[in-house]
Amino acid sequence: MTGAERGFALLTSALADPERRPLTSPQLRRLKGRMDAFPPENPGRDLTRGDLLHLGYGTEEAERILQLLSQEELLEYTLAQARRRGIRCLTPVTPGYPPELRRKLGWDFPGVLWAKGDMEILRMPKVAAVGSRDLLPDNRHFAAEVGVQAAKQGFALVSGNARGADRAAQEACLAAGGSLIVVVADGLTDKRERERVLYLSEEGFDREFSSMRALRRNRIIHCMGQKVFVAQCSFGTGGTWDGTTKNLKYGWTPVFLFDDGSQAAVLLCSAGAVGIAAGALSDFASLGGQTNFLYC
Repeated sequence: MTGAERGFALLTSALADPERRPLTSPQLRRLKGRMDAFPPENPGRDLTRGDLLHLGYGTEEAERILQLLSQEELLEYTLAQARRRGIRCLTPVTPGYPPELRRKLGWDFPGVLWAKGDMEILRMPKVAAVGSRDLLPDNRHFAAEVGVQAAKQGFALVSGNARGADRAAQEACLAAGGSLIVVVADGLTDKRERERVLYLSEEGFDREFSSMRALRRNRIIHCMGQKVFVAQCSFGTGGTWDGTTKNLKYGWTPVFLFDDGSQAAVLLCSAGAVGIAAGALSDFASLGGQTNFLYC
């Protein structure tokens, strides 16, 4: 890893210590802003306590930042454990890190993504599938059709591996010969490597599931694709509602949802989503939105 990659990992990841308190997105943004405003005389050297005090930090916060940056042995241990399990560490300055996340999320991008599987899938154009866990038959058909059409049209499918819409889309995509990016809310150690599948985890490759992790990973799913397809949504509650309303609020990615006449669908369409039927999925380009982003 380069020095910049190590810096991101040390400052933003809990690594193998569940008690570690990495910097939050606002704290990282503040550090970067202060360093840009008052760059050190020799940019290549390590930060010192004096540098941080000069940047306006108090003694306690300066010591916290230095403590995070000093834990090189913990970082090496964590990276070694990851390598043993076939897991890679991606930071925002690592080649292959999804540029969409930096571009759309600003300083709320994941400081570290842990990746297991086929890294080449990150180079493909992508669409995302989200939706409720308990699906009505027509909504399940829509989710599966998203997966099939992603495979047929040459898009990787991004989803979250939850019961219901996620898995219906994922299974249909793989069955049709497509590729998956699965953004999990749990760990990667028990994920079996599969052909045409890449697993991503933000907070740690060995962390257990939590509802907060599930909500946080939704922004990654919504930002990685050129389009987001919503198979079904409950009004005012749940991860699908939370992720989709935030997407519409911040304008991350065009949203297309199955127009099932539900209260949630009506409200999401009024907020900027586009209601469509399953038949409209046969040509993603015809739906509008971003379809010509260049991946390299």
